[in-house]
Amino acid sequence: MTNRTIASLVLLAGIFVMEGYDIAAMGLAVARLDEALGLEPASFGWVFTALLVGIGVGGALLAPYGDRFGRRALIVAGAVATGVFTLATSTATTVTEFLVWRGLTGIALGAALPNVSALSAELAPARLRATVMAVVSAGIPFGIFLAGVLSPNVVGAFGWQGLFYVPGILALLLAVCLWGLLDGGPPESADKDGTAKAPQILLFRQPWIIPFAVFAVMLGFNAMNLYLLNSWLPTFLPQAGFEQDLADRVSGIVQFAGIIIGVVASFGIDRWNKSWTLVLMFGAMALCFFAVSVSPPDRTLWTLLLCVGVGGASAGGMVLPALCVYMFAPRLLSTAIGMGVMVARLGAFAGPLIGQAVLNAEGGPQTYFFIAGIPAAICALAALAVPLGLRVKQRDEAAATA
Repeated sequence: MTNRTIASLVLLAGIFVMEGYDIAAMGLAVARLDEALGLEPASFGWVFTALLVGIGVGGALLAPYGDRFGRRALIVAGAVATGVFTLATSTATTVTEFLVWRGLTGIALGAALPNVSALSAELAPARLRATVMAVVSAGIPFGIFLAGVLSPNVVGAFGWQGLFYVPGILALLLAVCLWGLLDGGPPESADKDGTAKAPQILLFRQPWIIPFAVFAVMLGFNAMNLYLLNSWLPTFLPQAGFEQDLADRVSGIVQFAGIIIGVVASFGIDRWNKSWTLVLMFGAMALCFFAVSVSPPDRTLWTLLLCVGVGGASAGGMVLPALCVYMFAPRLLSTAIGMGVMVARLGAFAGPLIGQAVLNAEGGPQTYFFIAGIPAAICALAALAVPLGLRVKQRDEAAATA
């Protein structure tokens, strides 16, 4: 790879770091808004949901245009809009204002992120596309980590508003740098004659409905698990005898385990068997959750098992978009990833609600982790159908060269 390519990939990873920081900013700010603005944390449920809805809408409706008009245009426009709306969030004084600005921020992120993933795949060496995509997307958990570590200093210097200054300014700086570094214009694989005015529809028609169905099942159920676990893990672990500080540390440790698992699994997709890599990853997750559900609480054993289980869910968010490179034609890459973002948001909505239901039913940690094993097992079964999706792309490529 050339120096320009490496610099481009680093800046694209910066978009994901910015997203992770931005996502964490709202949660960190909420704890301080009661005192600052008199807004109770319990009133912010729909504000968090607005960001998820916005990302889904932007991914499904706007991101696919990167396949026609160019990745740079969508990435830069999305980054500029994200920066503006995130900075605007710092001016909010009511729950409604927070909801509006976070929803708009989500739409901007949804437009940009699938194109960041698609472009990172196009810039990467052919033999390492999934690995490069996974490394680039690892910026999200890293951004979440940075937000938590830096928040005391940022808030001390700028107040709660500073939590939004950082990702907002970073988004604008990245937009300027990427505009100057990336090539403009539509990708070589673009639909030059404009026959696909709504490329999303192609994913629901033969032959692409087969790979999209396989991809969507894994992505949706994994997102359900990811948000089930990230939302409620710090609540259920103390019920199993973990001190709250230890529960919080475990929640952070599993994120780093997820980065490692994601990179290793992506390398397996690039260099080994794509289906069996995913079967092993999701299967190991399910087994670890089931093992926790039937074993007495043990801090060391449970932490190790959860590194595989919870870390695997985080890894799935890195690995599955990378699988698109091998399952969909280049002309549909942003479209497939963008529609996948929407499917993931649907799963994300369900995850926290399932955890809430277990909590209300007083099911306890073992029940919670047993339920977490079910989506992982479904993903493992769906991964067995990956070869069907791979064959669709192979037939499409053969027809194009005939």
